[in-house]
Amino acid sequence: MAIVPSPSGGVEAETQPDRRRAMTSSPSPARTSSPGLFKVIGAAWIVSGGLVAAVTSPLRLEHGSWAAAYSVLVAGVAQYAFGSAQSALAAGRPPTGTVATELAAWNLGSAAVIGGTMVGMPLIVDGGGLLLVVALALMIRTVRGRGTGPVWAIWTYRILLVVVLVSIPIGLTLAHLRAG
Repeated sequence: MAIVPSPSGGVEAETQPDRRRAMTSSPSPARTSSPGLFKVIGAAWIVSGGLVAAVTSPLRLEHGSWAAAYSVLVAGVAQYAFGSAQSALAAGRPPTGTVATELAAWNLGSAAVIGGTMVGMPLIVDGGGLLLVVALALMIRTVRGRGTGPVWAIWTYRILLVVVLVSIPIGLTLAHLRAG
């Protein structure tokens, strides 16, 4: 119950919450945390992957198809999805520094993996893989505890992060085997 001004100029007790106020109040901080940069940069990777696919044959790029697929699926789609899920599932707004580190590590790591593979330098690929591990560890930590949203969504997000995390050493091993 709240005391509010009445239309006649006095005051009255309000026993029902004002639905207009409830509808216009701002959402919780966890819901206003925008995944915007994850989406924009992820979309840019998806477009760049498509462009790489388009020029692979004419430029006879040895690893062009792989680079296009990696750009689209790992650097682009995974980033877009993980950023969106983190925003929706984190219990609170992730700190700006954490999000900036995730973005930098994911994108620099992806660029290093692609660049190192294209020039046949597996140590650069290793550095990129390490940056991806940093980004994934931060993403796992950011959505810890109960989070918000359905339990199945939180666990699906965590499982997908771990699947990508486990795939990194496999990819690094393949990069070293390919390089000789």
